[in-house]
Amino acid sequence: MADVTIYEGALDKGLEGIVACTTKISFIVGDSLNFRGYTIDDLAANSTFEEVTYLLWNDKLPNTQELAAFSAELRKEMILSSDLIKVLKGIPTNVHPMGWLRTAVSLMAHWDADANDNSVEANKRKSVRLTAKMGSLLCAFDAIRKGKEPVTPKADKSIAWNMMYMLGGGSEPSSEHVRVMDTCLILHADHELNCSAFATRVTASSLSDLHSAIVSAIGALKGPLHGGANEQVILMLQKIGNMEKAQQFVKDALQAKEKVMGIGHRVYKNGDPRARILRGMSEKLTRAAGIHHMYEMSTLIDDTMYKEKGLMPNVDFYSATVYFSMGIATDLFTPIFAASRISGWCAHACEQYANNRIYRPRGKWLGKEGLKWVPTAQR
Repeated sequence: MADVTIYEGALDKGLEGIVACTTKISFIVGDSLNFRGYTIDDLAANSTFEEVTYLLWNDKLPNTQELAAFSAELRKEMILSSDLIKVLKGIPTNVHPMGWLRTAVSLMAHWDADANDNSVEANKRKSVRLTAKMGSLLCAFDAIRKGKEPVTPKADKSIAWNMMYMLGGGSEPSSEHVRVMDTCLILHADHELNCSAFATRVTASSLSDLHSAIVSAIGALKGPLHGGANEQVILMLQKIGNMEKAQQFVKDALQAKEKVMGIGHRVYKNGDPRARILRGMSEKLTRAAGIHHMYEMSTLIDDTMYKEKGLMPNVDFYSATVYFSMGIATDLFTPIFAASRISGWCAHACEQYANNRIYRPRGKWLGKEGLKWVPTAQR
């Protein structure tokens, strides 16, 4: 019998609480999320997505000149080449947008001269291209599936502005919606060693290229237990329909031991700080959009889950109604998550490359042992 006792202490389904690496990118301290030492509350209130991306990659906030140069570099790379768009039009759009996005990012490597160069400088250049183009890709998908030409982003505008501009078919976005989108991009930019960040690092640990690591991350984010949860929240609210049915829905779900999407978090026990910020945004936006009942249902579900189970909402719960209020298609919620989290994924990949050891965990053996092969006639 094999000796498995050495694995007993290490076994932890889902690796909850297991420390897998060291990092200086982001960390949850109590109930506060920190990016390179700055709280998410501070950054969401005062910063921009471009500035936060610089922070995640460079371990410091940029000065005026550095921010201007970095923002210009990102904006220059937002445009998708005509050759890439031609190929993108050939990808079927009758799929989930995250599946399309996964393929599109993989294709981008074929137009990137640095694709197989894992040097520090090459990975910086690829990080800029990937981060600049992720929003453009999801907007191109939305245009292509509608039979329209992708809108060309404007090089003198921010990533958040251009995402709202392109999703709006080339219409000037409202300043309020741009600021909301920019804040959402900041809130979703990184979140410690989550599922997709870990997927990024596992692939990078084999010294595979950055595009491959990001494709791994997109595949992980696509799942309904990770990035796909925000989409499921809206589908849940639409299924419930009105306030009268909301509380009973939660009670029925609890009795059936079914998961309520967007509620609960592995690490935060006293509430996700990002959810608190998004709740205020949701209240204002749903009222302006004439769908305040969706916010009211959300708060009822939120309050009931806390009363009954002591569980609080995570970032997905209120981000769903925020995006929905701005007229964004439900199946684009998770791709928007990816357009933000690409900044964190690139940071994690580069940190992994800089201090690498390939990931190779063990599994606790629960299968059979001692079996011997016999001819098929004797089985």
